[in-house]
Amino acid sequence: MIGVRTGSRGRRWLGLLLSVAFVVSAGVMTPVVAARAATTVGWLHTDGSRIVTESGQTHTVRAVSWFGMETSNCAPHGLWTISLDEGMRRIAEMGFNTIRLPFSNECLTAASTTSIDANANPTLVGLTPLQLMDTVIARAKAVGLSVILDRHRPGSDAQSELWYTSAYSEQRWIDEWKMLAQRYKNEPAVVGVDLHNEPHGAACWGCGDAATDWRAAATRAGNAVLSVNPRLLIVVEGVERQPDGSSTWWGGGLAGVATKPVTLNVANRVVYSPHDYPASVYNQTWFGAADYPANLPAVWEKNWGFIATRGIAPVLLGEFGTKLETASDKAWLKSLVDYLGKTGISFAYWSFNPNSGDTGGLVLDDWRTPQTAKLAALAPLLKPTTEPTAAPTASATPKPTATPKPTATPKPTSTATPKPTATPRPSATPKPTSTATPKPTASATPSPSAPSAGGITAAWSLQSAWGEGYVADVTVTAARKVDRWTVSWSSPGATSIVSAWGMDCRLSGSTITCTGAGWAAGLAPGQTVKVGLQVAATRAPAAPALSSTSS
Repeated sequence: MIGVRTGSRGRRWLGLLLSVAFVVSAGVMTPVVAARAATTVGWLHTDGSRIVTESGQTHTVRAVSWFGMETSNCAPHGLWTISLDEGMRRIAEMGFNTIRLPFSNECLTAASTTSIDANANPTLVGLTPLQLMDTVIARAKAVGLSVILDRHRPGSDAQSELWYTSAYSEQRWIDEWKMLAQRYKNEPAVVGVDLHNEPHGAACWGCGDAATDWRAAATRAGNAVLSVNPRLLIVVEGVERQPDGSSTWWGGGLAGVATKPVTLNVANRVVYSPHDYPASVYNQTWFGAADYPANLPAVWEKNWGFIATRGIAPVLLGEFGTKLETASDKAWLKSLVDYLGKTGISFAYWSFNPNSGDTGGLVLDDWRTPQTAKLAALAPLLKPTTEPTAAPTASATPKPTATPKPTATPKPTSTATPKPTATPRPSATPKPTSTATPKPTASATPSPSAPSAGGITAAWSLQSAWGEGYVADVTVTAARKVDRWTVSWSSPGATSIVSAWGMDCRLSGSTITCTGAGWAAGLAPGQTVKVGLQVAATRAPAAPALSSTSS
């Protein structure tokens, strides 16, 4: 997005726990929540203009950005007010299925985070940013959201024109992408990587200058990531200046794809990702046309829509957002929602955060109250894609004490052609000093075990594991009516229970004991529920023996 941002534009997450329909009466939108299955879609690839699942089903990415890990906080913003779980639930309830998670390279190697309230998020305080990223992904997955990692900035101070700066080399950019690809290699909730946010200024598409050719750099980085994990989507943004000399949004110009697409060593992985904003963010020439807003589809088609409509590759509109305060912005958003709906193009809204200075967010400054007008405008795109199943009632989240809020993101001043401060250019083949980052062991493959005791059968399945913990599911099936059930297992190396859903869990020594709670407390004959938990631990058990009781 154009301009300086303290909480620079955020982008989205995947996975769906709850879908939302909206009933509008007397100008007030009331969410009607339908239960959804809390499962992620898994690995994705491309087929022509479609993003598809491993089984070949068309999948539309409906993402929202939750920014903050690219700033000096090195943590998603708002955790000074709400819990991480509450934020994830709200995003899923709105109808999104993916989180776009911005981060900076500076935060990847930082030792600590800031602005996390210990009352709202007691288990997050003291984590390194990488450990926090692990937890964010795990908690997104727990409510069925997938994650696209977005390298938003090299340092946490400002965005850069190019994918490197004098302080952060191209080699470091590539090395740390490979590190993240390895870290989440066995985590199918992480479906894609957005290589660099909003190339602009000197960045060109296919110009042949090794120092500024973004298409060539994206090819190098994309191949490096796929050499580690060939199952990831490689998300490639556009540039500000098109090959014909015309200008558009930072990251928004993809006209060059028509003659010079990105071709990677692994086929069916590239997703092109423009950004698009309304006149309130920057007054582009097309907003003043006599036929506005009817002219907008032709503008989008020329800049990036043709990639999808001609079947070249999928498009993910990686950022769009508005405060929705002007007639022009309202016309823009309605036209864009119609265009996305007709073309089936995936999208990532900017942002969940209310503290984006130029767009605001999807919740008010309390981080809880929905921006109902925006959600009503987006409702045609937030349709469920899976059949409803029994889902939990959201558990209460403790209310933290007031914590000072960071200053709002400043709104950029419009200029004829926005020009950021020049970024120092390295030699034609920039080579950084690699910064070592600890790599965790790969997540274990889920291993179920299925003992039975009395009225229930229980199976345990590892969903993801890293150096500081793991997430596991427990599937419980009742043979008869059950009012109360418990399941326990040995987990050597466990230090605490981070969170649980559908059950209450406690740790005694190395034994974890969980009792059904809330929506999963009592079971009807033949009913099956899937519950789960996150455990802080030095290692995860492979296939623990379960003990269970019921009454």
